[in-house]
Amino acid sequence: MKFFFSIGFIFVFHIQVCVSQVSGRAVNDDGEAIPFVQVAIEVSQIGTMANEFGAFILDSIPSNAKNLRVSSLGYQSKIISINPAKLSTSLGEIILEDDMLGLNEIVVTGTMKETFVKASPIKVEVISSDRMLGNIPVTNLMQGLKLINGVQEVVACGVCMTNSISINGLPGNYSAVLMDGSPIYGSLAAVYGLNGIPIQMIERIEVVKGPSSTLYGSEAIAGVLNIITKDPEFEPLASFDVMGSSHGEMFGNASFSNQLGSWRALTGFNIAHMNNFIDDNGDNFGDIAGMDRVSLFSKWTLKRKDYRKFTIASKLYYEDRRNGVEDFFKDRAYQQLRGSDAVYGESIYTLRAEVFGTYELPTETNLRIDYSLSWHDQDSYYGADRYTAKQGIAFSNFIWQFKKKKHALNIGLTNRVEFYDDNTVATDPGSGNGEALQYIPGIFAEDELDLNDRLVILGGIRLDHYHRHGFIPSPRVGAKYKLNQWTDLRMSAGTGFKIVNLFTEDHAFITGQRQVEIVEELNPERSWNVSSNFNHTHAWFGTSGSFDVDVYYTRFNNKITPNYDTPGKIIYSNSPDWAQSYGVALSFSQQFSIPLAYNIGINVNKSELQTVDESGAFELTPLQYAPLWSGMFSLNYRFKKARLDLSYTANAAGPMSLPEVFELNQAGELLSESRPTVSAPFIIQNIQLTKQFRKMKRFECYGGVQNLFDFIQSYSPLVGINDPGTNPGFSPFFDTSYAYAPLHGREVFLGIRLTVDPKTKN
Repeated sequence: MKFFFSIGFIFVFHIQVCVSQVSGRAVNDDGEAIPFVQVAIEVSQIGTMANEFGAFILDSIPSNAKNLRVSSLGYQSKIISINPAKLSTSLGEIILEDDMLGLNEIVVTGTMKETFVKASPIKVEVISSDRMLGNIPVTNLMQGLKLINGVQEVVACGVCMTNSISINGLPGNYSAVLMDGSPIYGSLAAVYGLNGIPIQMIERIEVVKGPSSTLYGSEAIAGVLNIITKDPEFEPLASFDVMGSSHGEMFGNASFSNQLGSWRALTGFNIAHMNNFIDDNGDNFGDIAGMDRVSLFSKWTLKRKDYRKFTIASKLYYEDRRNGVEDFFKDRAYQQLRGSDAVYGESIYTLRAEVFGTYELPTETNLRIDYSLSWHDQDSYYGADRYTAKQGIAFSNFIWQFKKKKHALNIGLTNRVEFYDDNTVATDPGSGNGEALQYIPGIFAEDELDLNDRLVILGGIRLDHYHRHGFIPSPRVGAKYKLNQWTDLRMSAGTGFKIVNLFTEDHAFITGQRQVEIVEELNPERSWNVSSNFNHTHAWFGTSGSFDVDVYYTRFNNKITPNYDTPGKIIYSNSPDWAQSYGVALSFSQQFSIPLAYNIGINVNKSELQTVDESGAFELTPLQYAPLWSGMFSLNYRFKKARLDLSYTANAAGPMSLPEVFELNQAGELLSESRPTVSAPFIIQNIQLTKQFRKMKRFECYGGVQNLFDFIQSYSPLVGINDPGTNPGFSPFFDTSYAYAPLHGREVFLGIRLTVDPKTKN
């Protein structure tokens, strides 16, 4: 009897688990195959992955299964009803629509492990390379980040046009920039190196706002930007992109993927050229910096038997950047005039090399090493003053991740060796502000506690050791509470710190004609932050999207504040007072069943420094270049029959505090009244069209207009250029820091892209 009962139980169990098979093929709305799609039974661990042609077969369908989820990065997930009673079901071609808003992205930055955006206990914002290319002609990282609410490009110099990334109104040097989780962009590279990251190398950019020093160390006060590079296995055989603009700019990109044994490789190059002298504002200086730039990159991944990761990526970057008066710029005269004390110009030669990657150890537990090596060499002239600097960074992060009951633990040991030297007073051994070689060890631990289906709590601490500053602890706590299936509430608090480097604190340190004074040893800046996030994913009448509200507050001690009050000088010191930044950010996105999507965001922010006036009273003064509010808007629509994509984007900036600068009269004397110390609000609008050709499915042409309504700031970014006693640029009152908005106006661009990819053929 027991025998027959056992046979019957096994038979029923077999019917329950293995009664049917489902097959299909994933394609996009053009009928092209989508490789390596994930296919899974909802509310189960049963699933599979499609092959390189989008085809899949899923066996062992349980009899109580109702829905099949088909998903892939860059596409909206599709839920398909299935009937397990049928022994074999062919779903045919399954069309996945583009995920225009990135709601289905996987992220790693918030907690150093893969998770979906919605599931992460730390809020992470993601922008994919496809979304960037579909909205603006992305020629470097800076342009793509304009699509994220609260993230802005800040121009630090009105001649050489150096720029940095500002998060929530804080200066760009407060943001840590990573490549695949490794912090290889030190203070020197933060000004020039980011422009040379080719879009063909980028899979997506993940942004975490607020201090993240617990995981990523120094510079992560305002937030973290993690650039995730592409996986060679999923890249086309070859791709090409060439673009030109009405300003005479030329950009070219090419990438190639191949397989050598168990290794897969992605290799490519990026070039940029600009050599037209444009002076629309009539200040006799170029409005756009000239450049010749070449970037070579390669990434190799090893397909291991145990499916563990081993990647090696490298990038070699060279840039020749120049700008100044026309005699310095035209016909490449700068090559002979570098360092001239009669013809003003700025010429920067930059050479940079990087190697970075990840190796997962072949152990039962999840152990991996993230590593990076970088070398940055700059040879430059700012007028007659030469600035040379070298920086090298060797970094390793040994990470152990494991789960124990409801705990997900993340423990790491960091080693960082950094070399930095330049020819300025900042690294003079007698100043006490420079140390050529530093070894910076650190350790961190973080616990993600999954209390129940609704509540996740995060707690962690990091401890770094600096020879000059001793041990610096950086704790953080966070929590995510699931109000319902569609709504989440996140809260976090933590500290951050930043080691000082004057080159990125204020670019006026080396440009212009001011004399530098450092009145004390500059200590690390410290910050304390609290923030909360409300996120609701909505599905209204066949549409999908999200609504976000962020509230944040950050307070700083030891704020490095350059003092411009003494004419002809910049005086640096740690402020004895404190600074703060706080605000509210709102974002709303919606994607319709028709191919229409939009995203709108606004960030209201106050960043200010508390000081004591002569009477002893406290006063709050705004931090410079931090807009009181900012906003962004993007709209995408696809004309399916015409195979035409339309994109409109806009970025707005509210009033911001500007440095107090004075014009000169005809006698070369300072005027009694300064220029405005608060800027007027402005908006920059862009439009782009992308056309795919039916007979050449992997060929497309794109074009559009940037700065559609030709806005430029009303004042030249330069002062002291009309001194009758000196040549332009050599006045003791010459200053380049009054740059807060675009300096060049409307620009028309046109480009073509070609992709060769056998994996996506029908």
